Amino acid sequence: MNRNQQTIQSPVSCTGVGVHSGKIVNLTIKPAPVNQGIRFVRTDLPGHPAVAAHFNNVVDTSLATVIGTEGCIVSTIEHLMAGFFGMSIDNATVEVDGYELPIMDGSAGPFTSLIKSAGTQAQDGPKCYFKVKAPISLSENGKSVTVYPSDEFRLTCSIDFNHPLIGKQTCDFIIDRETFQKEICSARTFGFLHEVEMMKRYGLGRGGSLENAVVIDGDRVLNEGGLRYSDEFVRHKALDCLGDFSLIGMPIMGHVVTQKSGHAFNHAFLEKFFTEKESWDTVTLSADSK
Repeated sequence: MNRNQQTIQSPVSCTGVGVHSGKIVNLTIKPAPVNQGIRFVRTDLPGHPAVAAHFNNVVDTSLATVIGTEGCIVSTIEHLMAGFFGMSIDNATVEVDGYELPIMDGSAGPFTSLIKSAGTQAQDGPKCYFKVKAPISLSENGKSVTVYPSDEFRLTCSIDFNHPLIGKQTCDFIIDRETFQKEICSARTFGFLHEVEMMKRYGLGRGGSLENAVVIDGDRVLNEGGLRYSDEFVRHKALDCLGDFSLIGMPIMGHVVTQKSGHAFNHAFLEKFFTEKESWDTVTLSADSK
C-alpha cells in the first residue's frame, strides 16, 4: 500500500462517445494538488463549474453512477474512477466538455492506459485509509455487501443470472496495480440485445454498440472475438464496484464481499458505512509500516 498520495505527472486527453447520449465528448485529466481528490470540471458550462467525486454528490444510480451539485452533473464516471483507484491516483482534475464521460470500449482499460501514459507522481502528503475493525453489512432481496477486517484491500464479487452464458460467477482478488491491470480493467460492460433495443426506443443507449459492450442474444455473444475472460461478466461487476467504492474518498483496508450488487446498492452501502463509525478507523501508514 502507498504511504504517500499520488497524482499524474502530465496532462492526458481522449475523445469518445457517451453511451447514453451518443454525443462526442472530449476529456482531459490533469495533475492536482495534495488532498484535492478527484474533481470533475464541466468546460462546456459557463464559469466551468466543478463537482467532487464523492458519494455525497451522487444524484443518480439507475443506469450509471452520476454525480452533481448546483446544476452541474457528470454521468457514467464509474469506469474512469475504477481506473484512478486501480492505478492508485488520489488527486486529479478531469475536464470534460459534456455531461457524460466517453464510454470508450466499455471497460476501464483505455482510461487505465491513459493514466499509465501520463505517469504517476508521488506527492508530499500522507495517504489515509479506512481500516475496518468490525464487519459492516447491508443486505436486501438477495443482494448484499459486507466488509470484513483485513490488512489489505481484497474484493470478492458474486453474480447470479438466470442465463446459460452467465449463471453464477465469483471472482476474488487482492487489489493492487498489477492485478487491476491484468485481471480487472479490461472487463467490459454487458447487456442483452432486447434490453439494448428497448433502451434505444426510449432515447437511451444512443452511443451503445458492439464496440463498447458485450451484447448477448439468446445463447450467443454477438461480439466478434467473444469474451476477453471466461468470467468477464463478474469481473466487470468487480470493476464497477471499485469505481463506486472509490467515491468513499479514501481506500479501504478491508475485505469487501458483494453478492448481486450494483451501483444503487453499492451507494446504499457506502451511506451505511459512514453511519457505523465505531467499526473503522482512519489511519496513515508510517515509514516503517509493512
